[in-house]
Amino acid sequence: MKKSLFAVAAATAFVGAAQAQSSVTVYGIIDYGYQSAYQRNVTGSVGTLANQNTSGFSGNGESTSRIGFKGNEDLGGGASAFFTVEAALNNDMGGILSTGATGNRQMFVGLGKKGLGNASIGIQYTPVHEAVGVTDPGGTNNQNGNVIYDRTGGFGAASGQYVAGSGVGLNSISGMSTNTSYTVRSSNALVLKSENIAGFTAKAMLVQGGKDSNTTTQTIDNSGWGLGADYTWQKLYVTAAYQSFNNQTLGGGVFAPGYNGGGLTPGVNTHDNQQYYAATYDFGIVKAFAQYVNRKVTNFANANNYVSRSAQQVGVRAPITSAVQVWASAGTGSINAGGNTLTPSKFNGWQLGSDYMLSKRTNLYAIYGQTATSNNAMATAYGTNTAGTTQNSYNANSYAVGVRHTF
Repeated sequence: MKKSLFAVAAATAFVGAAQAQSSVTVYGIIDYGYQSAYQRNVTGSVGTLANQNTSGFSGNGESTSRIGFKGNEDLGGGASAFFTVEAALNNDMGGILSTGATGNRQMFVGLGKKGLGNASIGIQYTPVHEAVGVTDPGGTNNQNGNVIYDRTGGFGAASGQYVAGSGVGLNSISGMSTNTSYTVRSSNALVLKSENIAGFTAKAMLVQGGKDSNTTTQTIDNSGWGLGADYTWQKLYVTAAYQSFNNQTLGGGVFAPGYNGGGLTPGVNTHDNQQYYAATYDFGIVKAFAQYVNRKVTNFANANNYVSRSAQQVGVRAPITSAVQVWASAGTGSINAGGNTLTPSKFNGWQLGSDYMLSKRTNLYAIYGQTATSNNAMATAYGTNTAGTTQNSYNANSYAVGVRHTF
């Protein structure tokens, strides 16, 4: 009897110790406030004017609301297993979880080894987006004015309702829409990350989305790869990243750049190259930012049929008090939406913002941003290498005030 009790006690202690080596964390963001957005288009030789504006109480003004679960298990000998599952919360449609490509923000599992790094597989951020995340003066918020992490701000129509964050229109050709600069995340991605060695870290990504040669309607090449490297020296931080995606279907005729994002590799019958370089320097009283991004999406069947976009931006972020931070950014860029038959159009943007920290987890925010494009020669159909009308001017602005809580 004593031996049995001892065995049960030992087994219980063993299970308790094993469980103590594992941890699961629930985390997330809830963001609500008031948003307003306005855009103005003057198109064609006769100057046709179109205005749109929306405003109201909504979510995601500064950050996209989300809920996530992440865990880590100690496997012994410096090895560990980890996972992350994260989904967007659709504040403006009853608070339900978002579905589709943007609903599953992240979902991956991986293994790590102290002294080497880690490997993970699933839906993950790309090397470019991870670099932008630590070098963007506005903290990758959802308002107009950022030419690197581009957003339309305000409201947009979705599923018959007005939903904040998707903007008052799809304005990819203007040079400023959602995710025109780069691919934020990719499904079916294997990501390798090194540990910090003398200030250097490196990462690599391989995307294999599967092939199917038995039907004429499915993708036969949905793949990609990426590389990134960071270097930190005292108050200086430098980063560079490059990534490339292929998306080719049987027949290979229709070309669609797909600049408005997607869960996997955007576009149809495209070869999509993206690069990003940035640096920050912390002067103490102010932190300075410099960024550059370039993207070219080319038709597999015709190299002269492409969409290309490049942008550069500088910014500053400074603490006014221990609880208040402000930031400002300004940038310029160009976009060619019709291949070698069109002259690239110019665009610019600027943004101002502030955070007031009520606690470590809760802050109030106020953000204003504005973008503009002039003399924009558009293709008759987006990216078809066929000249069409001239969009004489386009400008948009948005602002948001609200509260954000992280948990």
